[in-house]
Amino acid sequence: MSEERWLLPAGIEEILPPRAQIRESLRRELLDLYRSWGYEFVIPPFVDYLDSLLTGTGHDLDLETFKFIDQLSGRMLGARADMTPQVARIDAHHLRSDAPTRLCYLGTVLHARGDGFVGTRSPLQIGAELYGHAGVESEVEILRLMLSTLETAGIRGLYLDLGHVGIFRGLARQAGLDESQEMALFDALQRKAIPEIESLLDAYRLKAKQVRMMLALAVLDSEDALERAATELAAADPPVHSALDHLRRLADELRRWLPDVPVHFDLAELRGYHYKTGVVFAVFMPEWGREIARGGRYDDIGQVFGRPRPAVGFSTDLNCLLRLGTDLDERYRCAQRVLVPWSSDPDLQREIERLRREGWQVVTELPGQDKGARKLLGCRKRLERTHRGWVLVAVS
Repeated sequence: MSEERWLLPAGIEEILPPRAQIRESLRRELLDLYRSWGYEFVIPPFVDYLDSLLTGTGHDLDLETFKFIDQLSGRMLGARADMTPQVARIDAHHLRSDAPTRLCYLGTVLHARGDGFVGTRSPLQIGAELYGHAGVESEVEILRLMLSTLETAGIRGLYLDLGHVGIFRGLARQAGLDESQEMALFDALQRKAIPEIESLLDAYRLKAKQVRMMLALAVLDSEDALERAATELAAADPPVHSALDHLRRLADELRRWLPDVPVHFDLAELRGYHYKTGVVFAVFMPEWGREIARGGRYDDIGQVFGRPRPAVGFSTDLNCLLRLGTDLDERYRCAQRVLVPWSSDPDLQREIERLRREGWQVVTELPGQDKGARKLLGCRKRLERTHRGWVLVAVS
């Protein structure tokens, strides 16, 4: 039984030296990156009222949220599973700016299930949101910042996956599907389960053109998907063509701004379907089976807080970046350590202050410490008093 006290819950991790220091260095560099783009840092609370966490577009998070009762108020509380609704509240309720607002954030979120980034239930979520602009320009900015984030983390060989929830939503409305039918078809599309999609469409007794378009949607997932959609979805209603036009404009801009980044289109990709209102995107790398970062447009998110505004953003897990980054160990290599004796000698203390200012890690050897522990402390140098004062010598 005593051994079990050392175990952690499934999906909960602890990070040890030196990886913890590397993660902290990356955290600082990324927040400085966002600041250089004009994004202001906010810190939402880890625990919040459940209706604030799950209101409106946040309902998709219900199954991911740990819930408990506040002993002071008697109201239901939740540990945040996503910081985006909280940041939207800050924009809508506290800042209330008419100009575009750029906010960034970083903090631990807690998931009841482990089906997110790298299967963890405690991601260190980092991201950025741009409020107050509805055009493709703000989406391009967020996509550029997302890719700069991954580049800063030393992650290469990436490609973008783009979709638009308005395409399926428009086809479902055109076909007259009720909510249960729409959700059943939505689930099958996410799994690309063609036989199941065919069976559902047959049961719904849709018109032949509507069946053809829904089946086409399931396979419109390639670099030329937009070109093929012009033919395959030609009979769709205007909302579908509006969504396709938006994706085309975004693709044109990306070719100008990110010409070296491969772009893949998946028109049946509906991540965050109840959450998002327009374009959705994710970043992948060929040798990694999961998305590395994700985001999209969610223009209705501030409505429940009294101030609807256009919004687009992205998020990723800093622990995932730490795992996938290729040059972080070298870039954030710990400073050299120097061992010093326990002494209040003013000359020694001045030398210690000088070394620390220069970036050394100065470790004091405590009285009675086993001399064999020096190597365990990782010190290759030590300060020794000589006739010339305190000087650095190699640890023997």
